[in-house]
Amino acid sequence: MRHQVAGYKLGRTKDQRRALRRTLIRQFFTYGRIKTTRAKALAIRGEAEKLITVARNSAKGTDIDKVNARRLVAARLGGGPEVVKKLFDDIAPRFANRPGGYTRMLKLGPRLGDAAEMVLLELVEE
Repeated sequence: MRHQVAGYKLGRTKDQRRALRRTLIRQFFTYGRIKTTRAKALAIRGEAEKLITVARNSAKGTDIDKVNARRLVAARLGGGPEVVKKLFDDIAPRFANRPGGYTRMLKLGPRLGDAAEMVLLELVEE
């Protein structure tokens, strides 16, 4: 029984889940929207919103807070600095006055190959 066990396994090992999560979130921040399965979208949606909140709240802090926030986000995402720069310079200022709910999930219907439920996960435009 999986009582009170949080998270989504997605049929992968821990390292594969971490790599998939990082890749999906990087693509989400790079393009602003991704088309993926519902399970994968639910798995990354919460963490993507938390990263946006960290970036949004760092604007209010001191220089040390800003550097620490960028390091925290870079550690979570891995990869190069261009995604972190886009998150802090482009995405976070758009949501400066929004208290949460930065993403939207639109159902697209089943995928033809395996009937997996597909969704479009995108950033909300105000």
